[in-house]
Amino acid sequence: MAIPLRNTIYDKVKEVGSLTDVELYRSLTSDGLIIPEDKYNKLLLDLEILGLISVAWITKDERRIEAIVIKEEVDKIDEQNKEMMEKDYEASFPGFEK
Repeated sequence: MAIPLRNTIYDKVKEVGSLTDVELYRSLTSDGLIIPEDKYNKLLLDLEILGLISVAWITKDERRIEAIVIKEEVDKIDEQNKEMMEKDYEASFPGFEK
């Protein structure tokens, strides 16, 4: 089963964090993936629409591609509630002592 090009491109960008479109294209070519320019641009656009990467123009002919990392915010109150529920559940068994 072949891995879709979109996943391959995203994995490369995520691995490095940020690179230019030229560097990414060279990296893909060195891996044996020859992608026409229009398809390459479409794949980058798809990934940007999905919110996985950010593409910004650096110069007239070069773009900066960055992986977007979503940090999951931990709610302290939810954590406390979860701990209390676990303790209450464990305490509900007869003969359980901690």
